[in-house]
Amino acid sequence: MEEKIWGLPAAAGGSPVRETKIYYGHQYLDEADYQAVLDVLKSDALTCGPKIGELEERLCSITGAKHAVSVSNGTAALQIACLAAGVGPGDEVITTPITFAASANCALYCGARPVFADIDDKTYNIDPKSVEQCVTEKTKAVVAVDYTGQSTDLKALRKICDKYGLILITDGAHSIGTCYDGKATGSIADMTTFSFHPVKTVTAGEGGAVMTNSDELYKKLVLFGRHGITRNPDWMENTPEGPWYYEQIELGYNYRMTDIQAALLLSQLDKLEMFKARRKEIVRRYNEAFSQMPQITVQEEIPESDTTRHLYILRIRPEALNIDRKGFFEALAAENICCNVHYIPTYYFPYYQRLGYQKGLCPKAEKLYEEIISLPLYYGMSDADVEDVITAVGKIASYYAK
Repeated sequence: MEEKIWGLPAAAGGSPVRETKIYYGHQYLDEADYQAVLDVLKSDALTCGPKIGELEERLCSITGAKHAVSVSNGTAALQIACLAAGVGPGDEVITTPITFAASANCALYCGARPVFADIDDKTYNIDPKSVEQCVTEKTKAVVAVDYTGQSTDLKALRKICDKYGLILITDGAHSIGTCYDGKATGSIADMTTFSFHPVKTVTAGEGGAVMTNSDELYKKLVLFGRHGITRNPDWMENTPEGPWYYEQIELGYNYRMTDIQAALLLSQLDKLEMFKARRKEIVRRYNEAFSQMPQITVQEEIPESDTTRHLYILRIRPEALNIDRKGFFEALAAENICCNVHYIPTYYFPYYQRLGYQKGLCPKAEKLYEEIISLPLYYGMSDADVEDVITAVGKIASYYAK
């Protein structure tokens, strides 16, 4: 096959592949979304209204989980999941360093200590073997992150958690729409958390949720997310004095989602299948193109995961290039392809360093961080946008190839 001639990169004096900038993520909103929000704004209930229950029922229908608890954001979802798991001072929670800080912060919020397990260097998800090596008598839970949207190895993680009596929490901030062994994310782990930030597959502006099949965990999640207050007579310790009566039975937090957010998310969920299909099309095209470039490594997927990607990770091969990740990133920006990096290992941050964490904990994760760039991936990308990204990567990889 004849080698493609990509052209001179803009960083080396050539012309950029496009005149306008494209970013790594962007929400897609349509008239149905606008109308859904407007209808709530014109209604009697802006918060604590009927849209919350409607949303939670829809999330259960989509995921197959028995219960859903909506909250204000994905971080709140992780915190109440840890609280419901009984995580507290003196406990340890195992997670991955290749994630947003909230996946580890949720343990700190409860007075526990995050323990970082290394990743599988092909899938970039947490490695179950490393998880088991991190288990101690203090371990209470595992927070396994579906990085980029690909499901973690849930069979292996479930086996470990059952063996040591641990709660399995899946951080599914990236993975709504993903299935593992034919079952939707949200219905498999003890608890699964979602985030509905604007760059995610579906958005509520902000917002999150926790899914569970456990009646016991569900009750705790509701209480921890809503002040610890209940109006449910079955949960009360005393006989209700009248219809106005409620009780605080736990120390909870005000993590409620508004009906405005719920209405937007309900409308977005109507488009979930459409969003999934387009994201998969873009990923297939990227994989096809980048697998032909010897300077690039394509993220692998486990066969059990039918993945809806939130992120597309370009991994450069430094040994095949005369440019490092920073240089590659800047060269893409010169082409008007504005990317990001997901993620800086959590324990690199000064706050974690002050807690005693040091570099060197997770060698595979640290090596990955040095080599990755998040490319544009979102529903609204045109085919021309996708080809611009591919051309930009091809120009840089070819020009700087060893």
